[in-house]
Amino acid sequence: IRPDRNAGIAACDDAMARSGAAAFAEGNIGAGCGASVGKLFGASRAMRGGLGQASMKLNGITIAALVVVNAVGDIRDPATGRLVAGARSSDGKSLLDAMAALRRNETASPPAIGAATTLAVVATDAMLTKSQANKLAQMAHDGFARAINPVHTPSDGDTIFALATGRAGGAVDAQALGLIGAMAAELVAQAVLRGVRAARTLDQPGLPHLPAAGDLQAPTPG
Repeated sequence: IRPDRNAGIAACDDAMARSGAAAFAEGNIGAGCGASVGKLFGASRAMRGGLGQASMKLNGITIAALVVVNAVGDIRDPATGRLVAGARSSDGKSLLDAMAALRRNETASPPAIGAATTLAVVATDAMLTKSQANKLAQMAHDGFARAINPVHTPSDGDTIFALATGRAGGAVDAQALGLIGAMAAELVAQAVLRGVRAARTLDQPGLPHLPAAGDLQAPTPG
């Protein structure tokens, strides 16, 4: 079953009708339902991904990010360096730390090229030109690199779309664009973390058991 044009319209109508906390649901909802992370050592050792979002105001301009976290790499909190979710040990009971395992020359089994895709939308009410919006999307990709490791692998189809409504006022100069882009990257990283942390274990018939971030103990850094 694939979503079509009518499904998209229905989803927009439903979002418009929501209010309060329900409008900001995260985790295994929407495109986040089938998302997973930590696939570098095989899908059977992966964990749940999810949908996350984050926003802020900067000098009267609103910036927001929404991310569907479906990555090959592990998810790490850039503020603490601690693993949040990712590839699991061979017994499935703890987090492996994929990059540390690679340094030990453990054999990886990444998915096929393009089999994983972390998608994001970065939106602002600033007035941006097309080239500025492209720069915003480019800078926002740094948020993936801060929270996902490894990132942008051949198996990942990572994509960020940038939107600007122009409702906040006049044209944005290069210096202001740089600040907006810098914060967009921060918000993308936050949204990645929120989506994975909000995920819950969800067993599906015929698919491997994929635990969520709250189910496993991360190895101690060092």
